[in-house]
Amino acid sequence: MMAYKANVVSVMIASPSDVPTERALVRQILTEWNDVYSKREALVLMPVGWETHSSPELSGRPQDMINERLLADADLLIGIFWTRVGSDTGKAISGSIEEIDRHRKAGKPVMIYFSEAPVRPDSVDREQYEKLKEFKSWAMTEGLVQTYQSLDDFRMKLQRQVPLALQQNPYLQSVIGAAEGGYVTVNLDPDMGSFRSAEPSLSEAAAALLRSAVQDGTIMVLRTLGGTHVQAGRETFGDNSPRDTARWTGAVEELVKRGFLSDRGHKGQLFAVTNAGFEYAEEIGYPIGTTL
Repeated sequence: MMAYKANVVSVMIASPSDVPTERALVRQILTEWNDVYSKREALVLMPVGWETHSSPELSGRPQDMINERLLADADLLIGIFWTRVGSDTGKAISGSIEEIDRHRKAGKPVMIYFSEAPVRPDSVDREQYEKLKEFKSWAMTEGLVQTYQSLDDFRMKLQRQVPLALQQNPYLQSVIGAAEGGYVTVNLDPDMGSFRSAEPSLSEAAAALLRSAVQDGTIMVLRTLGGTHVQAGRETFGDNSPRDTARWTGAVEELVKRGFLSDRGHKGQLFAVTNAGFEYAEEIGYPIGTTL
């Protein structure tokens, strides 16, 4: 790809230690947006966090260094919480909440997400959870917040809502249009939904697996002494040759990477079609839950 000029929107990720997967997912989603849209929109979404944009240094209060060197230049902040708020900074009940407060007072947009995923009761720090409930109650009186039930739900919502924030928030519009001296319209799909349909199309093998899998919602990878087969819906794929095995297991990996499958057994044997997978199948006209 040839070089091109682009504005950069810095996206700060603020969260305590119990949501590392969500933090990684935010980075992945922003990277996917950049892959699809950055050249066309002349816009790059840059994920920023202390773990990637800071280095060890004994020169003052840690949160001050994060605030001054990372947060001050951030345009958008995405906050994510589950059962904790984080560690007290001396000025706020946690670093994440101090970042949210400073960012908000600077007149910049904050998107806050609360996980409602199940958790083992004995793994919850009661003091942290009580502080989180207080913060959530406060946040709900200050604006719109978002809850999510699972990682797939979080992905789907963030994919839709980041582009909407770019298009609708006055501060972000001013940042995006600053270099050109005016506002821009960030292009979305016609239904104002996600940018999924602009992603590269599935390979022929992955498309075949998904089309069959949406009949009952599962894919199984069956490994026996006789070879490896992939079963999706009522169909079996693979002829036991090494090349064919690589083709169909690679198709499963492709669907997982795209967020259309999740590993149910965590052993690479049983996979379930995600909500994103069903939505994609519906978008391109695959029949759902019917006999082929």
